[in-house]
Amino acid sequence: MTRLRGGAALAAAMVVAGAALTGCEGLAPPADGNSPGSGAPAAGDGRAVSPLDNPDGTKPGLAAVTSGGDKARARELIGKVATKGRGPRTGYDRDEFGYAWMDSAPHDVPYARNGCDTRNDVLKRDGLDLRFKSGSDCVVASMTLHDPYTGREIEWTKSRAAKVQIDHVMPLSYDWQMGASRWTEDKRESIANDPLNLVPVDGPTNSAKGDSGPASWLPPDKRIRCAYAVRFAQVSLKYDLPVTTADKEMMLRQCGG
Repeated sequence: MTRLRGGAALAAAMVVAGAALTGCEGLAPPADGNSPGSGAPAAGDGRAVSPLDNPDGTKPGLAAVTSGGDKARARELIGKVATKGRGPRTGYDRDEFGYAWMDSAPHDVPYARNGCDTRNDVLKRDGLDLRFKSGSDCVVASMTLHDPYTGREIEWTKSRAAKVQIDHVMPLSYDWQMGASRWTEDKRESIANDPLNLVPVDGPTNSAKGDSGPASWLPPDKRIRCAYAVRFAQVSLKYDLPVTTADKEMMLRQCGG
């Protein structure tokens, strides 16, 4: 297998990013406690970038938003998000957003049509110590992931693929209920494959999120919650999708609002 480290891994990480999970149905309320091990600093690979400095989602990771100035910027951004009630889920199907991991999203989506499927694109963006399937510079066979949602370091191999899942920060079912049911096929494929909306994370944690908005679910690690709210807002604003009033209030609260 081909192995990338250090600068080479970072270069590979900037090559691409992609699309996400299916089957997001369970609901879990936001955890009130810190994440496991939260008495110590959150795990990090030193490359993770704040969403405030990563508006297109092509840079790796999801770094915490911590300073007063950055939290003020975050609240200003979240304040621009429109609100409305959540519509019915009638007619929703994952395939309405294109076949999972497709590489045929419209060209205005970063990394689209690059010859590598979107799941592997995002693994390459965020993973460390990448090893590829023999003969491939696309298919990630193993890596180390610093999961922003839990603060844990995950040693991942393709043979246990579900250990890491790709989270749609703004879930596709949520998108459907907030207006995507009326979109064109191309626009739905875009949001499903946009690296801005995709984060590789701990699989069980992502499954617990389901299709919840921020009022019903937040990352277990409190320190990342403002960054998560910012990323949710960035996707909302890019695709002109509102959120519920409860979700917006929760997003503002995570950043001191």
